Amino acid sequence: MGKRFSGKVVLVTGGGSGIGRATAAAFAREGAQVVVSGRDGEKLRQTVKEIEADGGTADAVTADVSAGPEVERLVAETVRRHGKLDIAFNNAGILGSPAPTADLDEEGFDAVVRTNLTGTWLSMKHEIAQMRAGGGGVIVNMSSNIGSHYRLPGMAAYAASKAAVDVLTRTAARDHIGEGIRINAVSPGATDTGMSFRPGESEADRAERLGSVIPLGRIGAVEEIAAAVLWLASDESSYVVGHDIVLDGGASA
Repeated sequence: MGKRFSGKVVLVTGGGSGIGRATAAAFAREGAQVVVSGRDGEKLRQTVKEIEADGGTADAVTADVSAGPEVERLVAETVRRHGKLDIAFNNAGILGSPAPTADLDEEGFDAVVRTNLTGTWLSMKHEIAQMRAGGGGVIVNMSSNIGSHYRLPGMAAYAASKAAVDVLTRTAARDHIGEGIRINAVSPGATDTGMSFRPGESEADRAERLGSVIPLGRIGAVEEIAAAVLWLASDESSYVVGHDIVLDGGASA
């Protein structure tokens, strides 16, 4: 497909593993200068190492998206190093500890909402400020099919946070499209990351459990989610604004 993102500076939060790492690598393969961020510096360094081994360029900035000053520093450091910010994939998020709604503790509920929802808002707030100065940009937010599209028992905090991300994305898209900033979201279903395992579950057990409830019959690959993010970030989707792409093998159909 060529180098769709040559000359572009891309920020990926939650870039130390899973979908974030796969998406950062995909952007780098298509010519982008990638900045990966997360709380675990060692995981970020591994992402950078893998991208560079594949011929791409990347660097890392450690930050916690739930803390406003850290997000502000992250975005400012990205621009300081590379002169601009063209694209952001706000992927950072946590699952929390699943439990029936009435059994959730306040601290755990707040932690999920603070990271998944407030962290996405904080990221957009500071990214948009830089994109305004640069004449526009593209933001893709990580939502989930467990939110606006699909229900699972025990997932109230996570589902509420991701459904709110969907609404936040749509509202922000309307707020800022006139400034040349295009905002969309992706909502993956079960994907081949550590978050898709139950405690003590093997890969075979996971495949059997999820294959029986996903119409496509298998779990999603991180590369499939990355491909959707890159499409939304590219000029190929230039008429797509405030949309949420669901990638869940038909589970929420």
